[in-house]
Amino acid sequence: MTPRPYDTTNQNTMGLPSRQSTFTDGYSSGGSVWSDEMGAGSDQMFFVTSYSDFEKLAHGPRGTEAAHSVHMYRFHPADGSLVLLNIAGDPKEVMNPAFSRFHPRLNVVYTCTEDIENNGQVIAYAIGPNGELTKIGQVDAGGTSTCYLTIDRAQKNILAVNYWDSTLAVIPISTETGEFTGPIRNMYDPKGGKAMVAAAKKNGGVNHSNNDESTIRQRQADPHSHALVLDPYVGCVAYVPDLGKDLIREFYYDRQAGAIAFEFNFIPSGLCTGMPDGPRYFQFHPTYDIAYVVNELSSTVAVFSVNKALLKEISQAAKEGKSLEKYKGQSTLTLIQSISTIPSAFPTSMNTCGRICVHQSGRFVIVSNRGHESISIFRVKSKGAECGELSQVGYFHTRGETPRHFQFDSSGQYLIVANQDSDSIAIFSFNLSSGEIKYTGNDYRVPSPNFVCNCPARDIFFEKQAPPEEVPAVIEKDEWTQKEDASTTDSTVPTNTIKDVKEQDLEAELIEARREIKELKEQLRAFSTKQHSISA
Repeated sequence: MTPRPYDTTNQNTMGLPSRQSTFTDGYSSGGSVWSDEMGAGSDQMFFVTSYSDFEKLAHGPRGTEAAHSVHMYRFHPADGSLVLLNIAGDPKEVMNPAFSRFHPRLNVVYTCTEDIENNGQVIAYAIGPNGELTKIGQVDAGGTSTCYLTIDRAQKNILAVNYWDSTLAVIPISTETGEFTGPIRNMYDPKGGKAMVAAAKKNGGVNHSNNDESTIRQRQADPHSHALVLDPYVGCVAYVPDLGKDLIREFYYDRQAGAIAFEFNFIPSGLCTGMPDGPRYFQFHPTYDIAYVVNELSSTVAVFSVNKALLKEISQAAKEGKSLEKYKGQSTLTLIQSISTIPSAFPTSMNTCGRICVHQSGRFVIVSNRGHESISIFRVKSKGAECGELSQVGYFHTRGETPRHFQFDSSGQYLIVANQDSDSIAIFSFNLSSGEIKYTGNDYRVPSPNFVCNCPARDIFFEKQAPPEEVPAVIEKDEWTQKEDASTTDSTVPTNTIKDVKEQDLEAELIEARREIKELKEQLRAFSTKQHSISA
């Protein structure tokens, strides 16, 4: 019998997902403090993955191949340090895990393997209180070089992205345990089943780490899906950056069927200057109707306004069973700004962007530069017509080479950077007022680190809360207004049903408020500890 991840009969394990952790490309936040035999009181662990077989990759790491591709750390917020708990990931069992996703409600982490020759695998692990990893499932991703995972709003499916052949897959999971409940239920291929044009490195292809003209020609000979992010408002539109075609593709995601139904639009990922952009990742702002795209090849961030009204209209039309054909050619995005991630004098050909992240405060956007070896930080404008647009804060060296990925701790006060080609992880403090970062002196040797996943513990208060399909995590107020208006004119809608839904709404808001209060207390405690250390 497969063990239930953090069985809630004797562990502090479950929590209701917040809007940000569930519906954006962030990695779950919030949680409680655990105690263990080491006397640690940290509320979060970090699941760090590494490359173990360079020959199977489209790009060319210059660090060390990992003998074991998973490192599990406990984080200490008092000084921003890590303690190694576990080393796992035998290459024979999991090769080149390159992207991970922590379940928003269960103590389960999913990781996917990167391989241009064989189909990627999506692997699920239950996390124990001291970093133990118990494999609870594995499924085929349906395509090669799997690079991204998203959990849908109802937490019933994982959507996987395969970079090399550009395919998208929907995989069912259990809402109770997080285990896979079957193989792929839906596939989408933007190539229409056509064969790849470009070849792998060992067959005469190029190294996708480079950014010269000949490399770009081959990289952009085929579509290359690089991420999939569901809209945070209704969860029915999937945004897919296509690095190979310089596009952001917009798909209708059928939430009931768990299927990527059709592509209704695509738009350029940048200014259309005639130079390649190479969109890599897509992030929504947690408050404004704004989305950000990091363009890997042009070293730019494109800022888009989001048409929330159109998203809701599409969702409503689908609910009513209407044809969605009329939405073809209509975009929910409008480009409003493009800004460089590197100094103006630095050659673009010597840099490719890695990750983009919107800080949980909503005040900053952070990007990693591979080649310039820096973290570029932008302030988000909050007033007037420029609301959501970006202004440069500064560039900060990462104390290593090729910062492929980075991650904040739950408080947002520490930044953990994975320097892939220098085999190291460096930790920086983050100034919540200025947005500047400073090196803490904490540095850890990890072979070819490629991803840092924050895995916070859960609050015991949430143990017996209903699953997400019973208690909505996010409810738009105007939707409830529509329900109230309908109840006064449509006698077929039972009054007690409306009442029950409202009660669920209030319960969800109460849970979220308690979670936010707890998180603020955690931040205050960490800040007080830090101030005490300084004064001492």
